[in-house]
Amino acid sequence: MLLGLIDPLYIIIIAPGLALSLYATFRTKSTFSKYSKVGSRSGLTGAEAAELMLRRQGVSGVRIERSGGWLSDHYDPGKKALRLSKDVYASQSLSAIGVACHEAGHAIQDAHNYGMLSLRTALVPATNFTSTSSYFMIIGGFLLHFTGLIFIGACLFSVAVVFSLITLPVEWDASRRAKLAIDEAGMLSPEENRHASKVLNAAFMTYLAAAVTSILTLLYYLILSGIFGGDE
Repeated sequence: MLLGLIDPLYIIIIAPGLALSLYATFRTKSTFSKYSKVGSRSGLTGAEAAELMLRRQGVSGVRIERSGGWLSDHYDPGKKALRLSKDVYASQSLSAIGVACHEAGHAIQDAHNYGMLSLRTALVPATNFTSTSSYFMIIGGFLLHFTGLIFIGACLFSVAVVFSLITLPVEWDASRRAKLAIDEAGMLSPEENRHASKVLNAAFMTYLAAAVTSILTLLYYLILSGIFGGDE
């Protein structure tokens, strides 16, 4: 971002979040890669594990589809579609089963009207709009030396911060549901479940890092706006 290139304060404030993000990304990739090489004794694929979890929870009407990309796994509540990447859909690895069941956890949240998921889904359009518009406001205010415009941009960006904070309990709950379902259905042995849980825990760190980074970014914008008594 332009501000980050010309203002050392940006780097200083955001550095902890960036460091955490880099570590979380490395941890997720390395943990997923490690346990993607370990096959489950049950022989279930990721798609089969997700289907079993949904069926045992009485959830129907959810399509399980193969998607492109690496770790592009996600649940689309609008289309009731659970999309699994090629490294998860047909794989029998501990990583695949953990990730697939995590995404199935989101489908179960949706079916049970889990409030935080509904709130996050409702915030998506507003977050997409305010995240983009906030940058134009902030860069414009920075270039024009108009702190009021920067403050408006910071207020718009705060929607993205709220979104990232709401994401944390949503993702944690989906992983909790996955771990319980894996254990209750006997998809994995207790030892295998612990290894699959490591994949989910590592992935959760990426959401935590994103939340920390968004909070620090908002702090930087507020400092630029002069709200803490800075230069006008």
